[in-house]
Amino acid sequence: MTEENLRYSREDLAEFDQIIQDKLTAARKELSFIKETLTRNNESGTDTTAASLKVLEDGAETAEKESLNQLASRQMKFIQQLENAQLRIKNGTYGVCIGTGKLIPKERLRAVPHTQHSIEAKLARRD
Repeated sequence: MTEENLRYSREDLAEFDQIIQDKLTAARKELSFIKETLTRNNESGTDTTAASLKVLEDGAETAEKESLNQLASRQMKFIQQLENAQLRIKNGTYGVCIGTGKLIPKERLRAVPHTQHSIEAKLARRD
């Protein structure tokens, strides 16, 4: 097996880096929107509402804040995974399955550019 089979070419890595960068940009925009929404929700008061409606609104508002916080948390984790993938590109380990040691197929990396597992390894982990 040659070194070529163990690593992706610079051109391939540049393509994956661009895919990751595009996803990072979109993910950061989405996280910013979620944070702005949370900030707006914290600032909007319900001083003029009747007491019984206020209780209902407070419950709905709490549920919405919880949901937005979960979304923000997932988005931050996704951003971290993408940033880690960029580091793997820089250090030459990108695209190598940590389960099998083989190259992850390009189609999988294009669909899930932050993955560290081939489908084969991912399915084996579930068993």
